[in-house]
Amino acid sequence: MHPLLERLGLTSPIVQAPMAGTSTPELAAAVSNAGALGSIAIGHIDGETAAADIARLRSATNRAFNVNLFCHAPAARDLDVENAWLGRLAPIFQTYGARPPAALNEIYTSFLSDPAPLELLLRTRPAVVSLHFGLPPTETIAALKRAGSTVFATATSVAEGEAAARAGVDAVVAQGFEAGGHRGIFDPNGPDEQLGVFALTHRLAVALDIPVIAAGGVMDGAGIAAARALGAIAVQMGTAFIACPEARPDPAHLAALLASRTSRTLMTRAISGRPARCLANRFTDLEAGLGTPPAYPVAYDSGKALNAAAKSGGEGGYGAWWAGQCAQLIRPMPAARLVGLLSEELRAAAAHV
Repeated sequence: MHPLLERLGLTSPIVQAPMAGTSTPELAAAVSNAGALGSIAIGHIDGETAAADIARLRSATNRAFNVNLFCHAPAARDLDVENAWLGRLAPIFQTYGARPPAALNEIYTSFLSDPAPLELLLRTRPAVVSLHFGLPPTETIAALKRAGSTVFATATSVAEGEAAARAGVDAVVAQGFEAGGHRGIFDPNGPDEQLGVFALTHRLAVALDIPVIAAGGVMDGAGIAAARALGAIAVQMGTAFIACPEARPDPAHLAALLASRTSRTLMTRAISGRPARCLANRFTDLEAGLGTPPAYPVAYDSGKALNAAAKSGGEGGYGAWWAGQCAQLIRPMPAARLVGLLSEELRAAAAHV
């Protein structure tokens, strides 16, 4: 086991991904209690709810856990783009007897512009703090480390990994293009090599002097072994945990995952304004005709409103059905059992290397 994992008290090289809206304190606690690293996300909720979730998690485990934040650039608002987007969505809303919002809101506040989450983290001192979509100032990372937190940051390229290392993070999460959910790319409108998890992990492991955690499409012990053989100290897994009873996915999302043997995933901006990998559904089918969405997270305001309107009419297919490319390998079971099974599979795979 790598010294960083030993310092965190882990017995399994597994990080449960901090899936906003799906992860729960109960899921994170079950994963941590089983010897892996459980995670919650707080970038999508207010400070009071975030504090309550951290308290619930801490009351359920005495082991290390991870708290995740969003570090996206504040939205560049364009009212013409937003109004045009709402106009193109209006006929779909009307199908379900609803109207689109009169105006859109920037529903998530970035860690880059809100000091409150830092105050909460310095007070609660989670063992791990992880960053997605970018990096805060180096002073913020240094303050978290002085408070005793280990800091992870997502990277989708070698350049982003190098920037994270220079900023002082302790480990980089190498998010391959296979990964479900929002792509952590720092500039969603910039160039993207779309590197797969194994190519990205190997390149980062060679380029960096800090540990690398692989993320994207890993669903079993064989995948964990492969990532570790290429230099990762651990893997981060999200889709694999969505069907655990401790998670809180939307029912339509869970049903689609469990029926995903013939489903495909695709990268879409239509739901939130940022690229994110999703199971194909009614929303993604619309994308080609919708044009350019507003900036993240403004577009997400309309996406959530459309999903709510459709659900009120009995249609669940407009949700954010985030899923990685190996979603077909999902195995519903309690989180602790899944961690144990993954650990057994890893040992078996390692024995055959």
